[in-house]
Amino acid sequence: MIQLQEYALPGTRKRSRGLRRLTGGFCLALATLALILLAKPAAAFQVQVSPTSPQLGDTISVVANGASGEPTVTMAGKNYPMFPMGNGRYRALLPTTPLDAPGPKSLQISDGSRQSTVNVQLRDRSFPTQSIWLPPDKESLTGTDLEFDRVAEFKAIVTPEKYWNGPFERPSSGYVSTIYGVRRYYNGEFAENYYHRGVDYAAGTGSPVVAPAAGRVALVGRESEGFEIHGNTVGIDHGQGVTSIFIHLNRIDVREGEMVRAGQIIGGVGSSGASTGPHLHWGLYVHSQAVDPVPWRYEGVD
Repeated sequence: MIQLQEYALPGTRKRSRGLRRLTGGFCLALATLALILLAKPAAAFQVQVSPTSPQLGDTISVVANGASGEPTVTMAGKNYPMFPMGNGRYRALLPTTPLDAPGPKSLQISDGSRQSTVNVQLRDRSFPTQSIWLPPDKESLTGTDLEFDRVAEFKAIVTPEKYWNGPFERPSSGYVSTIYGVRRYYNGEFAENYYHRGVDYAAGTGSPVVAPAAGRVALVGRESEGFEIHGNTVGIDHGQGVTSIFIHLNRIDVREGEMVRAGQIIGGVGSSGASTGPHLHWGLYVHSQAVDPVPWRYEGVD
């Protein structure tokens, strides 16, 4: 039997070895390029901060464009969730209070794979001091575990949905008797680490109190049930860590779990709890911290 053998034509082996070397070099170049592209840091977020020059008590809005997943913002060691706004944008709301130290604040925005840092200058602000004299029948009030626990649980609510739309409404037609951030003496003793956590409206007993924005009634507490400091209380969850609390009410016109619209009557002005006279106390909270409601009423945080 004749065995056929394959013979390469002259020069073919050299060209084959050269082609293999050329192909191998091309693959190596592609692999190197891929490593370079993988090692290249991803583009930073486009971040917008508002207000651009915040002061103590302001709510800082942080909007990140181009984030993937669910990013978070870190400020002063605390993490705040960001919620989708559509078109690849996410927004977080960061509270500041009169107890914070003014000065530069570093905000870190991260989605797990990328991080951006934005520096914000938090301006100082002067707050007035006020003396309050409680009547003898209310001077000894210390509050109950029931009311403190329920109020703290309410303020910590973070609902993904956003219920409010546009600037908040005035919850009472009464005149402003005490502004946000006031420091106080109670019966001659200065209250350390205290600031007035809201706005007071002086008005006649029973005059209407309305919801400043849409939301879900997440707290109803009554003086008769142990709310001896807050008095008759209504708390509204506006969504995304924003809550409103209304205390010292004369009556309550809503129930827990009820959805309310902006401008809807929720109760009446009163003097229940630790109060010196009929008025509404409205406190606005962002992630459990009492912020100034005034910017929310005029500029709005939408």
